[in-house]
Amino acid sequence: MCTGKCSRFIGASLYPLAFISIVCNIILFFPGWETKYAKDGYITEEVKYMGGLVGGGIMVLVPAFHIQLTGQRGCCANRCGMFLSILFAAVGVAGALYSFVVAVLGLINGPYCKVLLIWSTPFKDNQDSYLNNRNLWSWCTEPKNVVEFNVGLFGTLLVTSSLQLVLCAIQMINGLFGCLCGTCVEKGVV
Repeated sequence: MCTGKCSRFIGASLYPLAFISIVCNIILFFPGWETKYAKDGYITEEVKYMGGLVGGGIMVLVPAFHIQLTGQRGCCANRCGMFLSILFAAVGVAGALYSFVVAVLGLINGPYCKVLLIWSTPFKDNQDSYLNNRNLWSWCTEPKNVVEFNVGLFGTLLVTSSLQLVLCAIQMINGLFGCLCGTCVEKGVV
């Protein structure tokens, strides 16, 4: 596969991943599918870091646009454009890495929920991981199913940021080859 086609493929692949990251982060603001918890500030601390919105979303979406343009015929499909794609892919790597770290912290620390009458993060600094012991999930009484909610969405952010990280790293290597060898964009291919 030539470097131009690879850039188009990577750019196109990053769009849905960035969209999924943004949507997951927005949904995390509404545990139990209700707005009252966000209004009252009863949301997980890692949600406020906006790893999916900023890191896996905007910081990947902007490079995805440039990376895809690098593979097109025209002014960006040259050695300089491929060099710039390395820099943009590095921004994508940083964003994906930020989203990945926030998702890991969100999974490790667990949700912010009501335990008996007190709002806290009951699984944070706990010796037993709540991820391995579903019996502990019943500690959280409010919002309803908040543990499943957080695990599902932070898990999705973890997977999407991992894929973004791999794709942006591949683009950095692809951009290096394109910078050194050219983009090999064929005539008539758009």
